[in-house]
Amino acid sequence: MVAVCGQELSDLLKNFFIPRRPIKLSPDPFLGTLMEYNVTVATGTFKYSGTVHKVSITLVGENGESERKQLDEHGWGLCKGQVCEYKVRSSIPLGRVFLVRLEMKNSENLPIKGSWFCSYVKVTPSGGEETQTFPSKRLCDEILPQELTHRNAQLQQRQETFRWQAWAPGIPKCVDFKSENDLPPDVRFDFEDAKDFNQMFKETLKELSLEELILLVNVSWKDLNDLDNLFCELPKTSTSEYIREHWEEDVFFGYQFMNGPNPRMIQRCRKLPSNFAVQGEMVQNFLHPNTTLDKELEAGNIYLVDYAILDGIPGNVINGKQQYIAAPLCLLYEHPNIGLIPIAIQLVQNPTKDTPIFFPNDQHDTWLLAKMWVRHAEFQTFEVLSHLLRTHLIAEVFCVATWRQLPAVHPIYKLLIPHLKYTLEINCRARTGLISSDGIFKKAVSTGGEGLLMLVQREYKILTYRSLQPSYDFRNRDVSKLNKYFYRDHSLKLWNAIEKFVSSIVSLYYTSDHEVKQDSELQAWIKDVVEKGLTNASNFGLPNKLQNKQELITLLSVIIFTCSAQHAAVNNGQFDFCSWVFNTPCTMRQPPPTDKDGVTRELIMSTLPDIHQSCFEVAITYLLVQLLTYPMPLGNYREQHFTEPSPQKMIEDFKQNLNHIEKEIEKDIDTVKPQYLYLCPKHIDNSIAI
Repeated sequence: MVAVCGQELSDLLKNFFIPRRPIKLSPDPFLGTLMEYNVTVATGTFKYSGTVHKVSITLVGENGESERKQLDEHGWGLCKGQVCEYKVRSSIPLGRVFLVRLEMKNSENLPIKGSWFCSYVKVTPSGGEETQTFPSKRLCDEILPQELTHRNAQLQQRQETFRWQAWAPGIPKCVDFKSENDLPPDVRFDFEDAKDFNQMFKETLKELSLEELILLVNVSWKDLNDLDNLFCELPKTSTSEYIREHWEEDVFFGYQFMNGPNPRMIQRCRKLPSNFAVQGEMVQNFLHPNTTLDKELEAGNIYLVDYAILDGIPGNVINGKQQYIAAPLCLLYEHPNIGLIPIAIQLVQNPTKDTPIFFPNDQHDTWLLAKMWVRHAEFQTFEVLSHLLRTHLIAEVFCVATWRQLPAVHPIYKLLIPHLKYTLEINCRARTGLISSDGIFKKAVSTGGEGLLMLVQREYKILTYRSLQPSYDFRNRDVSKLNKYFYRDHSLKLWNAIEKFVSSIVSLYYTSDHEVKQDSELQAWIKDVVEKGLTNASNFGLPNKLQNKQELITLLSVIIFTCSAQHAAVNNGQFDFCSWVFNTPCTMRQPPPTDKDGVTRELIMSTLPDIHQSCFEVAITYLLVQLLTYPMPLGNYREQHFTEPSPQKMIEDFKQNLNHIEKEIEKDIDTVKPQYLYLCPKHIDNSIAI
């Protein structure tokens, strides 16, 4: 069976499909007798797959070419989802058929240029021999000059199409398109209801019945319970309901650092930072009896979340009102009977002798406001850093380089492309409608506008390749003994499954380290990633050459993990944790308190997002977790890029491994509330597509 999937054909581009096995032709005893081949051509099933233009097919062999066969013989076009069979004839024995050429010519009576999405092609010689397949091929494999010519032409055309640009200084480069509408059809959403962010946002407001509430600009909620007026109209999940009931509790506050939408900030604290003036006697009442802070530090039961990266980031101005940002430090203790709980909070990085430190035995509203400031810092870091930079922008670098440097028949292209699907479009949409100077973040988030870019630039300077690898990340943060850290446990299971799958594919096509080093297309790919896409990432630490198989395996595992599991971890829980806005406020309208005695309920309500901003937060986090019209869970591939039995078996093994992990995860969390389901494989999409 031939499966040549997802090929977009324009009148400017000729795609050649390379068969795996030679067609064995008996010598033709009669000069001039036509040779026949049975050819099946399938048109894709998604939006814009069909065409009304003229498409033809030619088989190319060692001894020459077949006739050019027009596929639309009756002038009706090739419709979406159509599968047609044809007879293709040749006046000479072609010998080994090594290419299938598809060409499209615009119909003369149509003023617009067209495209056609070819799902697959099958070629079977008359006489009943086995259908040929189109295999993965590296440049160092046996390739005929005609194949090499096509390979180089395809890459040249792609490099002209997918150019690098710097959207802003000091961040990863991205693809050079002004908007999603300029993208080639190959990388566009292929479902029917794709809409821009502003249109989707308006529809989301209507769906959530927020159209009237969002008009209340600069109007504060009167009391914490008034948020029920918004929440009661929203879609509910078991987690969002749990948060509504438990969001003020210290033990749930601690839980969110491990299993909320930003689970990568918490780290073990062996020694208190010099700018965090906590003394042992200050927190003694919150520790287990017969212990001290020093003992717990030594035992490894003290943890720290430090938002120093927010220090000095300018606050947004929304509807003419200044917004505020704090850079808190939060000290946590893993209590043997209770779990992880906060025991001290400082809201500034450079304290004076009068700077307050907040403790659990402060007045209820005083301690609550301090925790709200920490949760506000969480919103900024998970949306801008954990989500935008460390998944979307990093993935785009690998996506652009893959399109530019790896031809469609390359095994690494076939491995990666399902995990890079739609990423260019969703990122283009984000740049035009979400994080632009007049985008949705600018209208409701305290780091919107200038602050967002400064924050990304700061993180990019210190971002490391190792931190994208779960085992190193958890080791560097020293969190291996933290209990009920489901994000850690599930991430490691998924990483191991992904790495095992990647290792099997790489080992199938590369039998030695030398073959990796000698693959010039692969080396051009990693060079493009490092020297063009990740330019000025001085601390990233990814070499611009691949020296061995293990380096390749690790890098490919990082890409797939980042685009699937890591994105799910930071994306899929947004609405759960933000729909009760006061749990994770998107902005703060008053500066952090400098006097604990001055905290009142009125101050809290004037600090928290107003009704207008609350509606923005609810709508955008709801929008950002909606699954695609055609979700594709991790390991399930709609398009069959690999056609050989061996990689297909490896894909099936990967799926079975993920099914086993899913059962383990469901068992782990069966009695846990709230249940951590974001890294359950059936809830993880293959790629960053939302």
